[in-house]
Amino acid sequence: MRIAVTYENGMIFQHFGHTEQFKLYDIENGKIVNTQIMDTNGQGHGALSGFLSQAQADILICGGIGGGAQVALQDVGIKLYGGVSGLADEAVDAYLSGKLDYNPNVHCSHHAHEHSCGEHHCNTDKHGCSGNEGE
Repeated sequence: MRIAVTYENGMIFQHFGHTEQFKLYDIENGKIVNTQIMDTNGQGHGALSGFLSQAQADILICGGIGGGAQVALQDVGIKLYGGVSGLADEAVDAYLSGKLDYNPNVHCSHHAHEHSCGEHHCNTDKHGCSGNEGE
C-alpha cells in the first residue's frame, strides 16, 4: 500500500490544489518501509489526481480539498482522508494505528478569489477552507 500526504516542511500542506510536494509512504505489514518526497511541479488541482495515480498512491491524507478534486481522486480509486493537520509522519502513524482524526466532509469552496491559502493558513482563514474546524 502507498499513502500520499500533501507536504511542506514536515507538515501536512493545507490546500490540495496548491501543494508543491507529496510525501509518499510505502506500507508493508502495517509498517512504513520507505518514504520519498516528490515535487508536483505546480500541476494544479486537475492534474494532481493523475499525478497520484501514476505514483501508485492508494490513500491521500491532506488538509482542505475541493469537490472536483475529490471526485477526480475517487475516479482513480484513491481513498481520501481530508481535513487533517499537523506533522505528516504523525498522521501516517495515526492512520496505521486506526486513530487518524479526519473530516469525511472536508471541502474547500473558495476557488473564485485569492486568499491566505497561498500563505498556508487554510484551516484558520475565513474563505471556505474546511479542515478540522468544528470537530
